[in-house]
Amino acid sequence: MSRNKVTLLHYVSSFLLAVVSVNSSTTPLVGVHPLDEKYFESDIIRCKDGSKSFPKDRLNDNFCDCLDGTDEPGTSACPNGKFYCRNIGSSPKFVYSSRVNDRICDCCDGSDEYESSISCPNTCVMGGNVNYIYKPRTGRKSIDRQLGSATTDPNSSITIANLQDMVKNLQGMKLVFALQFVLIGFLVILWMLRRRVRSSKRRRYLLKSVHPNRSAN
Repeated sequence: MSRNKVTLLHYVSSFLLAVVSVNSSTTPLVGVHPLDEKYFESDIIRCKDGSKSFPKDRLNDNFCDCLDGTDEPGTSACPNGKFYCRNIGSSPKFVYSSRVNDRICDCCDGSDEYESSISCPNTCVMGGNVNYIYKPRTGRKSIDRQLGSATTDPNSSITIANLQDMVKNLQGMKLVFALQFVLIGFLVILWMLRRRVRSSKRRRYLLKSVHPNRSAN
């Protein structure tokens, strides 16, 4: 393999690793509202009640450090925590953290049972709640009203959170298309280099056949 090919492979592999790292860094946190994602980007995060701070590696580690549940938005470790259901295609809402991985589907997208032994079907596109499949809860309307749920209005399915999730999905699709274009360009460059090497070899062979004495000297 020529030196140009090795250099080209090095640059392409570096670019692909950079794209993958950017894509993985934009993965949404479990149970976190899109508007709160920047709050958890720093290495040292402060509890929203101001009581204490904790390192980022303690986020969603299934141990309650903050009394208000700031450090455990995606687990049931904190009794005062709230889990955010994105419910893309339906209405997003908050549920109590105690309902996370409790074998009952509270979010229509099933995100609250991400480590549960049951598999929740995604019924958000149908605008329905799948609680009736397993076990309906009593007094759900009053609880959702306390948590600021938007499920009381079926006509308000398009919200700011849904739009933000759609934008992130489009950004992910752009990354996939960019990777495809890079791979296609890489294959074209390899083909051109290979063709150039073949043409140069053929030219040398023709020169040797036309001027055998010169090549011998």
